[in-house]
Amino acid sequence: MKLKPAILASLLVIAFSALTPASPAQPSQAPAAPGAAAVPGQNPVGRGVGMAALPRITSPEIKDDKTVVFRLRAVNATDVVLNGDWPQGRGVKMTRDDQGIWSVTVGPLMPELWAYTFSVNGVTALDPSNGNIRRDGARFENIFIIDGPFSVNYQVRDIPHGNMNMVWYNSPTLKLNRRMYVYTPAGYTGGKEKYPVLYLLHGAGGDEDAWFNMGRSSQIMDNLIYDKKAKPMLVVMTNGNANQQQAPGWGPLPKVAGGAGAASARGAVAGAAPTAPGAAPAVPATTAPGAAAGRGGTGAAFGGLFPESIVKDVIPYIEANYRVIKAKNSRAVAGLSMGGGHTLAVTNAYPEAFGYIGVFSMGTREDITDKLQAIKKAGVKNYYIGCGKTDTICVEGSKNLDGLLTKVGIKHTTTFSEGGHTWANWRIYLSEMAPMLFQ
Repeated sequence: MKLKPAILASLLVIAFSALTPASPAQPSQAPAAPGAAAVPGQNPVGRGVGMAALPRITSPEIKDDKTVVFRLRAVNATDVVLNGDWPQGRGVKMTRDDQGIWSVTVGPLMPELWAYTFSVNGVTALDPSNGNIRRDGARFENIFIIDGPFSVNYQVRDIPHGNMNMVWYNSPTLKLNRRMYVYTPAGYTGGKEKYPVLYLLHGAGGDEDAWFNMGRSSQIMDNLIYDKKAKPMLVVMTNGNANQQQAPGWGPLPKVAGGAGAASARGAVAGAAPTAPGAAPAVPATTAPGAAAGRGGTGAAFGGLFPESIVKDVIPYIEANYRVIKAKNSRAVAGLSMGGGHTLAVTNAYPEAFGYIGVFSMGTREDITDKLQAIKKAGVKNYYIGCGKTDTICVEGSKNLDGLLTKVGIKHTTTFSEGGHTWANWRIYLSEMAPMLFQ
């Protein structure tokens, strides 16, 4: 085939270009983690062409004495602060060395799962050296674990593991297709055994992901079941925000009444007060009769359609689609904060639905003797209360609920732990309550 001169010339230019070395590509910046700001002077390790890789930074570095060293490379920063959720963990100033690496040592810290972020020139940033991240509503934080008796159940051990399933179900009560998490224990897949179920509810600002992400529910259950401290069971984690289909980040969010844009996880509950970064989830200012958060008053925040949907939509779906025991004494319900209010609401309205009840960091200042008498008559096996001693939101309501259970004569277990309205306590309460179930 004879090529025309113009075509031949074009082919020669293309060939010559292919043989000519291209200019070095500019190093690309690694995408920031969700919710994280760009860190001035921070270069990703091993990401860039035409420049020497920077030495890898270890952060956090947990020492044998349980002190922890935090480091951040931020060459152009003028002020870097560490903000952690341990006591005296906020506003810790970091110092810079001649390589532009900021560091600080804290502790020793008690055994627990702890969270932190950096503030770089006033902008919140994640630790790029630590890939362990949790989401609290619309806020992201790095996490690490100090080993010890309070945190052993939060670790991923080399043992048989259950599965965490994201399940979509129809809720005619709420007129939505919704998502929930369902934990099935090791041995469920491929087996024939039927299991009891714990329905585990989150607090204000959370969603169906909260107990998995923040509460380490799958690790706690894996470890308790393997150690034969708890019976194998399913754990169902729903979204307690009745206007949401699913957690943020997985699809469109409902509109906020009176405002533009999507609802954040924290603003999805009517009456919820805004919370500052690092604060405990807000508790709605109004509560249903018999479910007050130690504040008195009544309202619809804990009553209404969501507790009803647990009984009318969630339980029927689980019992139709999973190998579970369809009986009251094989069902438990427990919740933290707002979820504790939902627990009170659903058990007060449906006393024959659950054999085990758990109320974490929630209570009532009202006299719900008649409701508790109905629960006793229905044959509740155990009622668990857990609250922090310094939980100014709910400790008085929890004490009142404890007194009412004693008055009515319901078998119950009450834990008043150190600390306040925090995930550190709620993980403890799940670890304590789960072994009590279905015995």
